[in-house]
Amino acid sequence: MLKILIPTIMLIPTAWAAPVKGLWSITLTYSLVISFISLSWLKTTAETGWSFLNPYMATDPLSTPLLTLTCWLLPLMIIASQNHMTSEPIARQRLYITLLTSLQIFLILAFSATELIMFYVMFEATLIPTLVIITRWGNQAERLNAGTYFLFYTLAGSLPLLVALLLAQNNLGTLSLLTLQYTPSIQLSTFADKLWWAGCLLAFLVKMPLYGAHLWLPKAHVEAPIAGSMVLAAILLKLGGYGMMRVMTMLEPLTKELSYPFIIFALWGLIMTGSICLRQTDLKSLIAYSSVSHMGLVAAGILIQTPWGFTGALILMIAHGLTSSALFCLANTNYERTHSRTMVLARGLQMILPLTTAWWFTASLANLALPPLPNLMGELMIITSLFNWSWWTIMLTGAGTLITASYSLYMFLMTQRGPLPTHIIALDPAHSREHLLMTLHFLPLLLLITKPELIWGWMA
Repeated sequence: MLKILIPTIMLIPTAWAAPVKGLWSITLTYSLVISFISLSWLKTTAETGWSFLNPYMATDPLSTPLLTLTCWLLPLMIIASQNHMTSEPIARQRLYITLLTSLQIFLILAFSATELIMFYVMFEATLIPTLVIITRWGNQAERLNAGTYFLFYTLAGSLPLLVALLLAQNNLGTLSLLTLQYTPSIQLSTFADKLWWAGCLLAFLVKMPLYGAHLWLPKAHVEAPIAGSMVLAAILLKLGGYGMMRVMTMLEPLTKELSYPFIIFALWGLIMTGSICLRQTDLKSLIAYSSVSHMGLVAAGILIQTPWGFTGALILMIAHGLTSSALFCLANTNYERTHSRTMVLARGLQMILPLTTAWWFTASLANLALPPLPNLMGELMIITSLFNWSWWTIMLTGAGTLITASYSLYMFLMTQRGPLPTHIIALDPAHSREHLLMTLHFLPLLLLITKPELIWGWMA
């Protein structure tokens, strides 16, 4: 743990001390080394499932895939941001890299925390760098509005969680994940207990986001610069799912009845956001709404509370993190060349950038869960566990997967096929930097096909 946490912290002074010419290459190399070392986390040796740093920080099979994903994403964000940051003053470039690094530090501390209060503090701390990245480096004038939405949705969801956790600490005497599973379950029966249950889960459902509390996400995604979109889609949404899995152990007998409306909301959101995607004109907005529909499946899988549902949720979180981050990178390469996110204005790009079209095709197929990719494995496990719970859900999940396939193909055909508009003739060719970025997104996804038990969580 320390051999990753300390180098990550030292990346901040490195970013400020590095010479101007080598700033991006030095930080990139450094963060790539960290991400390769982080792969050692995936090899869990302890029989208890936990491997410790100290009583407050430990990793187990649920947090290691998410920790590795966090470390893997920092070099990718640095590669993706290089082009649009070159025109900025050097101090701002250094500040930008510092914010990305601090985000990684908070995320490592959040995913490895064994105390729920420490998890809560780090969960909230990720807000600050993300907010600065969105409001300072966003593309359009709407970015302040998007930042406000992001901040207030998350804060309004998180305050009840803090109160709920303090109440739990009072009643149980501990909030350590190591001992929570051994505490006798409390008999929750009163109305206040039901409110406490809702308080525990609300923050995570807003973060995921559940359909209904999702309005901040498309705004934040569309306005954020590329690194902001990548980290939001790939990791910050996963904090919600991870938190739900952790808190679920405290909430027993109640979840059985109280989770009904949330599961229904999640599955209804799967269909609604998919349908919204079919009508989108804005490319980034389409990818953002597709994230909402995938995370709806994850929420349903976690609330069902079966081993299959949990495993499917974790696999889908990892697979979706890599896929949607790749899609945002591709949308950004288009945006950097055509300066427009409107799909009608930038179509037929296969004629100019044929190799990028191959990446688009791969990403679209991963998004619609093509076998044998982990995306399909996660979706199938969740759909199976939902079907075992109630066979009515097959109508919603079936319609959802159909719509997902439709909008993924619609996105691919709109951006890559068709006549080339006359106003885009002279575009820059695709750089090897962009091809490297895509390779680093899809390589883990393809390698996970060969050894999926790395991201099975507790089932492995």
